[in-house]
Amino acid sequence: MSTLRKIKIKGSIDVLTGLHIGASSAFAAIGATDSPVIKDPLTNLPLIPGSSIKGKMRSLLARAVNTEIAKKPDQDAPIIRRLFGDTEENKQAKLIFRDTTLSNADELYGRGANTLTEVKFENTIDRYTSMANPRQIERVIAGSRFDFELIYNLTDESQVKEDVDLIIQGLRLLELDYLGGHGSRGSGRIRFSNLVAESAYGEVASDLINSINNQLAAQ
Repeated sequence: MSTLRKIKIKGSIDVLTGLHIGASSAFAAIGATDSPVIKDPLTNLPLIPGSSIKGKMRSLLARAVNTEIAKKPDQDAPIIRRLFGDTEENKQAKLIFRDTTLSNADELYGRGANTLTEVKFENTIDRYTSMANPRQIERVIAGSRFDFELIYNLTDESQVKEDVDLIIQGLRLLELDYLGGHGSRGSGRIRFSNLVAESAYGEVASDLINSINNQLAAQ
């Protein structure tokens, strides 16, 4: 029997305020948006990279859990390194964060949206000259929804409750912070909803899945 076991945690990422996760604008035409959002090259739908969620979650958890300031990720608390990986000890991350594209485009158009993104105009002010430097920031519109998916590699059942508690803590910290850029100006407020766990590969006891779902429901 294979010892490889994987659990999928899935749900939705609900965008509550305009969301900006930037793509390269190195070759933008004159008059184009200064900072476009990243999009799927095949569908042209807005995209949230799994790396953006993973990186922000780890950063927030490090500030919440570490007892001392970690100058590099390998100095994070053991449970963070257990879930997110440790290059110094060559430990593979237990968590896999999937890229996800916008999933409710038809719903947004049906509610009257003309486009799936908006352009927000912002100014930065030179403190010495008081000159304004206007720029155009593209954002995914509020009301957008993305299908969230996280894979948890099950290696030790005795660690599952503690691991899932930390995952939930990371998701909640992200809700209280922001995803993407320009969060101090109101962008990037999100909410995770309809979180549910299921066995994805290998033999995972139904009691264990039920226990994880109880944790997710109680958060």
